[in-house]
Amino acid sequence: MMVPNLAEVASLIGDESRAAMLLCLLGGKALPAAELARAARVTPQTASSHLAKLEAGGLVVHESYGRHRYYRLSNAEVGLALESLNAVAAPKPIRSLRESDQARALRYARTCYDHLAGKVGVALTDRMLESGLIQEDGRDFVVPTDGIRWFREFGLDFDALRRGRRHFARQCLDWSERRHHLAGALGAAMANRLVELNWVKRIPQGRAVVVTEIGRTGLERELRLTF
Repeated sequence: MMVPNLAEVASLIGDESRAAMLLCLLGGKALPAAELARAARVTPQTASSHLAKLEAGGLVVHESYGRHRYYRLSNAEVGLALESLNAVAAPKPIRSLRESDQARALRYARTCYDHLAGKVGVALTDRMLESGLIQEDGRDFVVPTDGIRWFREFGLDFDALRRGRRHFARQCLDWSERRHHLAGALGAAMANRLVELNWVKRIPQGRAVVVTEIGRTGLERELRLTF
């Protein structure tokens, strides 16, 4: 019988440089090794060594395009684990105005792997709970009949989401709000739909996102949610 090797995973994440790389990838994008090296403040050679260890440990995977390698988290479970660890980790000191602005933006709204997190993500989840569109069920969410109808009208292919192999609707502990936001296939589809509608806009070079003016109007109309 095999058991999880928690110590090995902990040692991989516990290195400061590798942790910095993993947090960059928590935004859900595939990033080149050179960008991850800059984020971790290490040389390209050192970054390659760290990434090889992370890949061997099953935390990241890569795709090659010509001479360049692009890395991403291996699956949503890795993202969920990193977000949960962020929720219990002691805060790092902020040493500059730039770091303060970045921290504020991440707390307001960000991507957690491929779904919405931060104040916006939690508020959206809370409003869907209050409206009866989703319901808590242990560590997951379930969608009642009224919720299925709403998600379909909002433009989600609900049946395809249910047929997928991925976990459907999971509670993900938000590190900044200390409450749960919607993850899983439904959370990812909801985030993608908000981006398609231009209600939410990704900020280049990072995980932070913003709610657009169109999004503020739409969220107030659809869910009576204001920001």
